[in-house]
Amino acid sequence: MSTEPIKQETLLQNEQDPLTHTPVHLMELNGVGKRYGNIIALSDVTMAVDNGRVTCVLGDNGAGKSTLIKIIAGLHQHDEGTFKIMGQDRKLTSPREALDAGIASVYQDLAVVPLMPIWRNFFLGSELTVGKGPFERMDVKRMKTVTKKELADMGIDLRDVDQPIGQLSGGERQCVAIARAVYFGAKALILDEPTAALGVKQSGVVLRYILQARDRGLGVIFITHNPHHAYPVGDRFLILKRGKSIGYYDKKDIKLDELTGLMAGGAELQELAHELAELGGHSDVVQEVESEIAGSGSQRPD
Repeated sequence: MSTEPIKQETLLQNEQDPLTHTPVHLMELNGVGKRYGNIIALSDVTMAVDNGRVTCVLGDNGAGKSTLIKIIAGLHQHDEGTFKIMGQDRKLTSPREALDAGIASVYQDLAVVPLMPIWRNFFLGSELTVGKGPFERMDVKRMKTVTKKELADMGIDLRDVDQPIGQLSGGERQCVAIARAVYFGAKALILDEPTAALGVKQSGVVLRYILQARDRGLGVIFITHNPHHAYPVGDRFLILKRGKSIGYYDKKDIKLDELTGLMAGGAELQELAHELAELGGHSDVVQEVESEIAGSGSQRPD
């Protein structure tokens, strides 16, 4: 089967937001590039993010995923192409500006205080208060109530929001961060490798809450190197390699084995098998690599 990536002109001219049915995407990147001196970190990347859709960005280490999310999150500015939010050209200058535009980021190394209770971490830096002047104090009761309700709305059932957040599993902490972003008005949610350090069960928990966020109308950007995590929840897939896009696909146009084949890098496997064969004495490894190539041969696009 020939897997055709979404054409740039098709993406920009004919697509529309699936919920609002307008031609304006929540976010839209067209030919975006980033240089650090003579080093090209990102080149000619085109993708869109819509309400109620999950856009997965896949790639190995050094593929350009971190550079891309830093541009979207306001940490860095792009040098080439256009970055639009709700149809307006933007060049975000800080994470605060990104937050004001409705873009929230949840990073793998979550910024939580382990010994503080869940509700305190939920409102960290944005505490609710009651009273005025010298009598102003934190509204602890309201913050606990809001935390419990927001977590319940996301399908997170925690018996006690007073327990230290450090007692939660990695997956549960990720889910608290997602619920927090939803509560504070995020329209787009960037999830940076949320399942990378988690086991199978906890990864499943996080993927379920990604779908919860999608179903609540958020545009989700899911950064991962694992196609088996991306495919069940993704609606679109951008594959990066060495700072360049090697494919941008709608889910209906690509199967999991094809996505995995693109990620596996059949050309690199062939080169590896050739080098091992020339070295000699590694026939068992060569056979294993060649069988891997044969297994992914039908997965790679024509």
